[in-house]
Amino acid sequence: MTREVKIGSLSIGASAPIAVQTMYDIPLSRLEERFDSRMAVLKAMGCDLIRFSYPDIAEHDALCHVTKVCPMPVVADIHFDWRNAMDAMDCNVAKIRINPGNIGERWKTEEIVKKALDKNVAIRIGLNSGSLPRNTSNKDMVSLMVDTSLEYISWFENLGFYNTVVSLKASDSNLSYEAAKAFAAKSDYPLHLGVTEAGGVVSSCVKSTWTLGRLLAQGIGSTIRYSITGSIEDEVQAGVELLRTLGMKKGGMKIVSCPMCGRCSFNSQGFLKEVEHELLATGKDLCVAIMGCQVNGPGESKGADLAVTGIGNKVYLYKHGEILKQIDAAHAKQELLKAVADYDKE
Repeated sequence: MTREVKIGSLSIGASAPIAVQTMYDIPLSRLEERFDSRMAVLKAMGCDLIRFSYPDIAEHDALCHVTKVCPMPVVADIHFDWRNAMDAMDCNVAKIRINPGNIGERWKTEEIVKKALDKNVAIRIGLNSGSLPRNTSNKDMVSLMVDTSLEYISWFENLGFYNTVVSLKASDSNLSYEAAKAFAAKSDYPLHLGVTEAGGVVSSCVKSTWTLGRLLAQGIGSTIRYSITGSIEDEVQAGVELLRTLGMKKGGMKIVSCPMCGRCSFNSQGFLKEVEHELLATGKDLCVAIMGCQVNGPGESKGADLAVTGIGNKVYLYKHGEILKQIDAAHAKQELLKAVADYDKE
């Protein structure tokens, strides 16, 4: 079992649940008007931790605002300039991520550690295969990643700091897997798992699920992130779905939907895309089926709490397999969300 690490109000490692995280997808200098509501949606979807790039102290006020309003612990992602890490801690971030490949001399890292110890901030030693220190030796990549992380851990421990998380990521899924497995055999510090720069939704989900699923099944890993060239909402959804599939997370919204085929008389694909994130953000412990024809639609509706099924030119809303009402397709989203909001599992 790994040791426990505290990241603000969140515990990871030891017997704590696996935490799902993502990384905010635009600069702090361009915070959206809908930022607060977006964070609330991510939290409701199952996001436990969120990371923000912090490349410039000029964004100090924006980062301070984020830590005040964000409903989950905030991580500041630091590269190159150690002073940005020092400043981010003054904004009350819960964790700092530093990259040994570009943070600079040992004394800079030690200054960060000393302040983190004083302010009770966690640190992630975040190694990426594409930005590793190259002056260690001619070791293979797995050994280089593991040994570099262990060297940094020794620096931390010499200063009395143990609130540490490690990540060893690569765009190569096998390298990510082998590095995490090798580190876990040598250290009890919690690991953040991920395949970095994994591509679009399909590519990332295949690579990440294959890599993370095998590690988690062996008891390796305390936090996860799907790195997707796409929406951060998709990253959170993928992470939560993996944990539920592995039996490591219970409850929440389960969505059953059919692929499009020649029988389809209702655009289930377009409807799912339109409503999916809103359903997930309800936080309701429900099964909702979205089906496009009369072959599987009525049957799937019997196994779901609520269902929308298109049959011919008509769309039907079901509850526990029984038709509640016929709906105009233009109002199907509104009617389904209302049914979810009103649902009472008596």
